[in-house]
Amino acid sequence: MAEPVRVTVVSDETEAEVLCGLLRANGIKCGERPTAEEDSAFEGFGGEGGRREILVDPADLEAAKALLEEQ
Repeated sequence: MAEPVRVTVVSDETEAEVLCGLLRANGIKCGERPTAEEDSAFEGFGGEGGRREILVDPADLEAAKALLEEQ
């Protein structure tokens, strides 16, 4: 199995779960994990725990990008 690649980065775990649900509903296996990337000086204060990256198989990358761009 190939190493998963990043499709996008989202602001929190809830958004990551929603996007992974959409990908899975369209036959694309995905996963999500925390990323150390920050988008503001206030990153990590409050909220649900920071930014998450969405990962897919490299063979599904273009289809995943196209699907997420529709949203």
